[in-house]
Amino acid sequence: MSTDRTAERDAIQAAAQRLLAGTPTRSTGALTVVQLAAEAGVKRWVLTHKHPDLRKEFEAARESVNGIPIAFQNLQAKVDDLEAANRRLRDHNNELIERNEIYAQVIHALTTELTELRQDRSLPTNVRRLPTEPTAPPRT
Repeated sequence: MSTDRTAERDAIQAAAQRLLAGTPTRSTGALTVVQLAAEAGVKRWVLTHKHPDLRKEFEAARESVNGIPIAFQNLQAKVDDLEAANRRLRDHNNELIERNEIYAQVIHALTTELTELRQDRSLPTNVRRLPTEPTAPPRT
């Protein structure tokens, strides 16, 4: 094996380890073949045509970590938990909004009924209606 080919293989293997560890130095850190080539400093075709075995190894390793570098798996777990909590909060919020709308309808209906009852009822002349507006407390 020529020295150039060995250097390419070493660079690709080192790049794969960096990407899987979540410590990229020359790429975005995404676990893709394109980013592996960028991280290794080689053209993509060099990786796919001259070293297909290394590409296959990288893809197998990527599948074993679900496409998330090991360094970021704990963060992904937190993201998943937060998304689930967010879904629960949104559902609870929607339930409260529905309840609030029902309460508003009931309050409106009761207020309308009370207003109608107050207007329709005629009182005897010896009965005074109490004020409906709050008054200031008496001074002492």
